[in-house]
Amino acid sequence: QVQLAESGGGLVQPGGSLRLSCAASGRIFSINVMGWYRQTQGKPRELVADIGTGGGTNYADSVKGRFTISRDNAKNTLYLQMNSLKPEDTAVYYCNLVLTDGTYWGQGTQVTVSS
Repeated sequence: QVQLAESGGGLVQPGGSLRLSCAASGRIFSINVMGWYRQTQGKPRELVADIGTGGGTNYADSVKGRFTISRDNAKNTLYLQMNSLKPEDTAVYYCNLVLTDGTYWGQGTQVTVSS
C-alpha cells in the first residue's frame, strides 16, 4: 500500500509564495511520474505540473514561469514552489503518483490566495 502525505498549503496574499510537499511511503518500487493537480468546486481536477523519473517537467500554461516542480528521489518526496500567487490559484492541490502497479492520490491541501 502507498501513502501520500501533503503539507504546505494555507492562506497567502496575492503575489506571495507557498511551497507544497508530498512525501510518499509504503510499497514504492518504481515511480514513473509524480505530479500536482488542483481542483476548485464544480470544476474537474486539472494538471498543474508533473515530473518524470528523468527530471523532465510539464506545466500548465497558467502556472509557467511562476511554479516550479521538483523531486527528491532519495526521500520519495515531491515539491511545488509557487511564486507570484494569484487569486485564481485558489484550489485544493493534490499530489499524484504513478507507479507500475497503479495511480495514487494524496488527500489534498487547501491553497487560498486572498487579500
